[in-house]
Amino acid sequence: MAQLFFKHGAMNSGKSIEILKVAHNYEEQDKPVLIFTSGIDTRDEVGMVSSRIGLRRDAIPVFDDTDLFETVKAYPEKLYCVLVDEVQFLKKEHVIQLTRIVDELNIPVMGFGLKNDFQNELFEGSRYMLIYADKIEEMKTICWFCHKKATMNLRVDEHKKPVYTGDQIQIGGNDTYYPVCRKCHNNPPL
Repeated sequence: MAQLFFKHGAMNSGKSIEILKVAHNYEEQDKPVLIFTSGIDTRDEVGMVSSRIGLRRDAIPVFDDTDLFETVKAYPEKLYCVLVDEVQFLKKEHVIQLTRIVDELNIPVMGFGLKNDFQNELFEGSRYMLIYADKIEEMKTICWFCHKKATMNLRVDEHKKPVYTGDQIQIGGNDTYYPVCRKCHNNPPL
């Protein structure tokens, strides 16, 4: 029976490399997968899943008007898994479409992304993944500043000073965000 998985973690917890690994494992056994990623993530290029260690792969970009269910349903061959990177940027209707892929098409879906933003508020996609996912798993990494588990993302400006206000979505990598524990988020040693 297919299930909806939500695998979340702070920045640098290996979410994108995990998608690439899962896709490879399926495809090595001649089991096709479909990979989606957010259309607003332009760090590498639109429609690309890329990890910090240099691996990358084409994916279908998701925009506000993308219908994930219809895209999967229309795919010309049998799919064994659907993988979604940057799931935090999805809209509620996208998450509902993922549930339909699982429930109506009987295809497992694995969504990977951040749970909370730099102000420790849930992203829309993450909120609905937490509500609708059959299984939720935290992917762990360590705090940028200490030895504790990172559970938050600290946004920094061009001078590496902490930023606690602003737009929820600002695309960036290690130049913009650090994975941190709660203590270092509230009082970063910068």
